[in-house]
Amino acid sequence: METATPTAATPAPPSGRLPRTVIVLGLVSFLNDAASDMITPLLPVFLTAVLGAGPAIVGLVEGIAEATSSILKLVSGRLVDRGWNPKRLVMGGYTLSNGMRPLLGLAAGWGAVLLLRFLDRVGKGVRTAPRDALIAAAASPRMRGRAFGFHRALDHGGAMVGPLLAFGLLGAGVALHQVFLLSAVPGVLVLLLLAFGLPGASTTGPAVEPVRLGWRGLDRRLRALVLATGGLALATTPEVFLVLWAQSHGMAVVWVPLLWALASAVKAAIAMPAGNWSDRVGRLPVLALGWGARIGVLIALALASDGRLAVWGLFLAYAASLAFTEGAERALIGDHAPLGQKGAAYGLYHMVSGLFALPGALLFGALWQWSGPAAAFLAAAGLTALSVVALLTITRGRAPAAP
Repeated sequence: METATPTAATPAPPSGRLPRTVIVLGLVSFLNDAASDMITPLLPVFLTAVLGAGPAIVGLVEGIAEATSSILKLVSGRLVDRGWNPKRLVMGGYTLSNGMRPLLGLAAGWGAVLLLRFLDRVGKGVRTAPRDALIAAAASPRMRGRAFGFHRALDHGGAMVGPLLAFGLLGAGVALHQVFLLSAVPGVLVLLLLAFGLPGASTTGPAVEPVRLGWRGLDRRLRALVLATGGLALATTPEVFLVLWAQSHGMAVVWVPLLWALASAVKAAIAMPAGNWSDRVGRLPVLALGWGARIGVLIALALASDGRLAVWGLFLAYAASLAFTEGAERALIGDHAPLGQKGAAYGLYHMVSGLFALPGALLFGALWQWSGPAAAFLAAAGLTALSVVALLTITRGRAPAAP
């Protein structure tokens, strides 16, 4: 086992400047999401139109893939707390994902898609908690929301570039499966940047004796976030279903990558300012506002009629509601997770989110298939409202502390 050797603290960057680790990991996420999102918005079309799968199968594929990655996020986070080298875990996860993902272009049935998505998400599970722990350790508490907002902004920037590349390739006559195979190009750049850009001695903090992550010992705000995150995962509408919704409201397949790219551009524009705002006003107000907005958008999706303005506007509004809280959620964990448990805390957060994503995706797909999309969106809005109530109830009487 390769362990991370604690080193003397790296001199703090000038005031207002993000650390090198944060910048490099942001660029890595940009390239990785460019590779991933050359495929992701087209995957439901590939499954349904090319391979003949139904909406329930789309939900099964996405739910199993995300649930698997989430279990591994807790394991990898715990390994970081026990001294495993976080850079090697991050590199291993990105290598597996970028090795498996392009092979979707060779899949001949939905079972093969399920296997490859599973392996892709295994890679995500291995890398995510160590990466978030590295960002939290590199950024001071007063700029932690900004650091995570920066990372999420670049992540979404890559998710904008990927569909644009796919859009251009499809417009040039490149076959769908060939677009999937070409996603290997930005994937190779991910691995080169990690190998030569991320500091080799990256650690998540000073060496401490690993301790068990105790639920009762966690800060109340952290427990509230984890519980509410589980409810939100159960309620979250997988974005692949938004693609099917857009198609059912008259959008041609050729426009799907462009719409996905614009949604990612909206996320990139919102993530960093919202994270920075959470540094000033506190994490909980940002969470309550963003999750409340999501309820309104879900209700609007259920009631929407056909029309280009409604399709594009609501798709982008839902993307904005997702991005608004991302930096605050991750920064809150960095603020309140005990020393020596930050990796496991990030893993717990991601694991709960992913485990509830499986029944959530299956429920949403089943409601869509048997009762129609309106019933699915309204059920998601109701579950989101319950999650917001849980957050506010658990934290009642506790003023949101500024980091």
